[in-house]
Amino acid sequence: MNTQITGTEIQDMVGHWLNTPCNAYFGSDYGQDLKSLLQRSQTDGRADEQIAKMRTDIPVLQILPSDSTNIYAVTSGVDRMDLIIEVAGSAFVVDGI
Repeated sequence: MNTQITGTEIQDMVGHWLNTPCNAYFGSDYGQDLKSLLQRSQTDGRADEQIAKMRTDIPVLQILPSDSTNIYAVTSGVDRMDLIIEVAGSAFVVDGI
Protein backbone atom coordinates (compact mmCIF):
# COMPACT_ATOMS: atom_id res chain seq x y z
CA MET A 1 0.00 0.00 0.00
CA ASN A 2 1.48 3.34 -1.09
CA THR A 3 0.80 6.09 1.45
CA GLN A 4 2.93 8.78 -0.17
CA ILE A 5 1.27 11.87 -1.60
CA THR A 6 2.47 12.70 -5.09
CA GLY A 7 3.11 16.11 -6.62
CA THR A 8 0.12 15.57 -8.89
CA GLU A 9 -2.14 15.00 -5.88
CA ILE A 10 -0.87 18.21 -4.27
CA GLN A 11 -1.57 20.06 -7.52
CA ASP A 12 -5.10 18.61 -7.51
CA MET A 13 -5.62 19.73 -3.89
CA VAL A 14 -4.46 23.28 -4.66
CA GLY A 15 -6.60 23.33 -7.81
CA HIS A 16 -9.64 22.26 -5.78
CA TRP A 17 -8.94 24.93 -3.17
CA LEU A 18 -8.63 27.60 -5.87
CA ASN A 19 -11.99 26.58 -7.34
CA THR A 20 -13.78 26.58 -3.97
CA PRO A 21 -14.98 29.90 -2.53
CA CYS A 22 -14.84 30.37 1.24
CA ASN A 23 -17.79 28.92 3.15
CA ALA A 24 -18.87 26.74 0.20
CA TYR A 25 -18.97 23.76 2.56
CA PHE A 26 -21.58 24.10 5.29
CA GLY A 27 -19.90 24.68 8.64
CA SER A 28 -16.41 25.14 7.17
CA ASP A 29 -14.46 28.18 6.00
CA TYR A 30 -12.39 26.00 3.61
CA GLY A 31 -11.64 27.70 0.30
CA GLN A 32 -10.21 30.88 -1.08
CA ASP A 33 -11.27 34.52 -1.06
CA LEU A 34 -8.83 35.83 -3.63
CA LYS A 35 -11.22 38.59 -4.66
CA SER A 36 -10.22 40.26 -1.40
CA LEU A 37 -6.81 40.88 -2.99
CA LEU A 38 -8.24 43.04 -5.78
CA GLN A 39 -7.69 46.79 -5.61
CA ARG A 40 -5.54 46.41 -2.50
CA SER A 41 -2.02 47.56 -1.76
CA GLN A 42 0.49 44.77 -2.26
CA THR A 43 1.96 45.58 1.13
CA ASP A 44 -1.20 45.28 3.23
CA GLY A 45 -0.61 41.61 4.10
CA ARG A 46 -3.72 40.14 2.46
CA ALA A 47 -1.65 37.91 0.14
CA ASP A 48 0.21 36.50 3.15
CA GLU A 49 -3.14 35.84 4.86
CA GLN A 50 -4.35 33.92 1.80
CA ILE A 51 -1.17 31.83 1.73
CA ALA A 52 -1.57 31.07 5.46
CA LYS A 53 -5.21 30.09 4.88
CA MET A 54 -4.26 27.80 2.00
CA ARG A 55 -1.61 26.13 4.17
CA THR A 56 -4.22 25.66 6.93
CA ASP A 57 -6.89 24.35 4.55
CA ILE A 58 -4.44 21.99 2.82
CA PRO A 59 -2.37 20.56 5.70
CA VAL A 60 0.07 18.72 3.42
CA LEU A 61 1.45 22.14 2.41
CA GLN A 62 2.65 22.64 5.99
CA ILE A 63 5.46 20.13 5.47
CA LEU A 64 6.84 22.20 2.58
CA PRO A 65 9.18 25.10 3.33
CA SER A 66 7.25 28.31 3.97
CA ASP A 67 8.84 30.02 0.97
CA SER A 68 7.57 27.31 -1.40
CA THR A 69 4.12 28.94 -1.59
CA ASN A 70 3.75 32.35 -3.24
CA ILE A 71 1.16 34.67 -4.74
CA TYR A 72 2.15 37.18 -7.36
CA ALA A 73 0.69 39.18 -10.24
CA VAL A 74 1.93 39.30 -13.82
CA THR A 75 1.03 41.99 -16.34
CA SER A 76 -1.04 40.55 -19.17
CA GLY A 77 -1.85 42.98 -21.94
CA VAL A 78 -2.36 46.69 -21.54
CA ASP A 79 -4.82 46.76 -18.67
CA ARG A 80 -4.82 43.31 -17.11
CA MET A 81 -2.96 41.57 -14.31
CA ASP A 82 -3.05 37.81 -13.86
CA LEU A 83 -2.87 36.42 -10.35
CA ILE A 84 -0.51 33.45 -10.00
CA ILE A 85 -0.33 31.00 -7.11
CA GLU A 86 2.91 29.04 -6.99
CA VAL A 87 3.27 25.91 -4.86
CA ALA A 88 6.55 23.99 -4.86
CA GLY A 89 7.40 25.18 -8.37
CA SER A 90 3.96 24.55 -9.88
CA ALA A 91 2.18 27.69 -11.03
CA PHE A 92 -1.60 28.12 -11.10
CA VAL A 93 -3.16 31.03 -12.98
CA VAL A 94 -6.22 32.15 -11.03
CA ASP A 95 -9.19 32.61 -13.35
CA GLY A 96 -12.51 34.23 -12.69
CA ILE A 97 -11.64 36.90 -10.15
